[in-house]
Amino acid sequence: MSNYKDFLVDFEKSILSNKRAIEEVELIAVSKRKAEEDILSVINLGHRNFGENQIQEVLKKWPNLKNQFHDIKVHFIGSIQSKKIHQIIEQCDVIHTIDREKIISIISEMDYSKIKDKTFFIQVNTGSEIQKSGVSLDQVEALIQKCKDYNIKIDGLMCLPPENEAPNKHFAILQSLAKNNHIKYLSMGMTNDYDTALKYGATHIRVGTAIFGSRD
Repeated sequence: MSNYKDFLVDFEKSILSNKRAIEEVELIAVSKRKAEEDILSVINLGHRNFGENQIQEVLKKWPNLKNQFHDIKVHFIGSIQSKKIHQIIEQCDVIHTIDREKIISIISEMDYSKIKDKTFFIQVNTGSEIQKSGVSLDQVEALIQKCKDYNIKIDGLMCLPPENEAPNKHFAILQSLAKNNHIKYLSMGMTNDYDTALKYGATHIRVGTAIFGSRD
């Protein structure tokens, strides 16, 4: 049993209290390690944007669900292995975690028909954390330029602030980078900090626990 309906009420209140329009913010229900029946309970309530961080889980769950519900979007929010990028592009609609030239190069060599309707984000490691994926702050603009060189349109930026720091600074950094580089979307904010993310212009918010409960 999901908490989706109750969470959605609070989420939309937060959007409005931050003087944002509900239609400009996309809620991504993070369904990693959740069974198909749990996901179906949220789909049946009308939700259509879901996030996964492993291509194996995408392949296991989503081809069947997308055959039943053609308007679903699957967002890939995990680290990208170059050998799996073809599968990720084939199965997912939005990629949040591009972080290096090699990935851009592989995407650029794919048939245009396979990538023309995809939405691409660059993941930025705003906290300079060794254990996290994401391009470093001093290399973000160079990677954005590489995307232009390869003729890959970057639609947004994404970040995961360090767990032991207030997220405000990191959201502000991402907002500034997007503004300076004329990038439209900001993927930032999760269960515990989405209200703060909204204050800094988040357009895509990734929520798992508040919707599906704790993971096993």
